[in-house]
This record gives sequence, C-alpha cells and structure tokens, in this order.
Amino acid sequence: MPPATLQTAQDLLRFRDPGKTAELVRGVLVVREPPSTRHGDRAARLTVRVGAFVEREGLGKVFAQDTGFQIEREPDTVRAPDLAFVHRDRLAQIQEEGYAEIAPDLVAEILSPNDRPGEVLEKVGQWLSAGVRLVWVLDPARQQARVYRADGTVSIVGPDEELDGEQVLSGFRCRLGEIL
Repeated sequence: MPPATLQTAQDLLRFRDPGKTAELVRGVLVVREPPSTRHGDRAARLTVRVGAFVEREGLGKVFAQDTGFQIEREPDTVRAPDLAFVHRDRLAQIQEEGYAEIAPDLVAEILSPNDRPGEVLEKVGQWLSAGVRLVWVLDPARQQARVYRADGTVSIVGPDEELDGEQVLSGFRCRLGEIL
C-alpha cells in the first residue's frame, strides 16, 4: 500500500464537508464534528470578555473559535483554537488570504468530552513550540483550567479563581466560573 499523500494548508483551505470542521496536523487532515452548543456558549463567553478587554485597551485582535493558524510547515500544521489573541505589533504579519503563518500570543482551548489527554497535550506542545506565550486549557468536566506558559511552567485555576492574562494581556482577569 503506497504511503498516504500529505495534505497542505492550501488543501485545507479547499476542504468542504458540510457540517464538519477540520485541522491539519503534520500533513494529516483531522476531521471532526462541529463543537456542541454548550461548547460554543463557553467559547462565546470567553471571547466576549477577552475581546472587550483587548478592544478597550487597544492591544490587538481576538480571533473567534475555529480560526486557523499555520504553525508548522513541511509538513503543514494548521490548528484552530477556541480563542486566539495576536498583539497589535504583530498584526501586519497576517496576510489577507489563507491562514496566518504566525503563532498567536495567547490561545484558549475548551475541552470537549471526547478529547483525549494525549492529543490535548500534543496540541499544547505544538502551540508552545510555535511561539504561543500563554495557553489556557479550560476543562468544564473538572471545573478547572490549566495554564501553560512559554517558560514551561503550568498552573491550575479553580472555578472560583481567575484566569489571568499575565504579561500577554496585562490587567485581564476573569473568574473561571463565569465561563464554565
């Protein structure tokens, strides 16, 4: 059996399967069902809070759920977080067409019941290796968030504690329970 042909970011741009979403991981197309309604509600609540803060402070741009970022080449990887933030100083690097070929400064991933821990950690590792400075992984089932930083440190935030934008979104704070 011949080896599978690796897909590219351009192939992903042409992907059409009604009702499905897709990412590209090291040249392999990963097709999934769209997020649940509850997942979308959580992503929207987080996006509204982060987006309002970023706009008020003039910090850059927030990108909504399922916006693709090409974070690896040959083979290509295009990941689509539930929320991404890019600082204003880097916005000019985003081209008009296709996927941004930069890593966001911050990404948030909201876990779904079917997410496997190894895949989540792989995704976090890819984000950090690509240059993301802060990764929030929100876990509704456990009512907590794990915060991964570029320096390798990790912390856990409980439902009555606050997500903190740290140096990436200095001054941003939001009680995790308001999102979950």
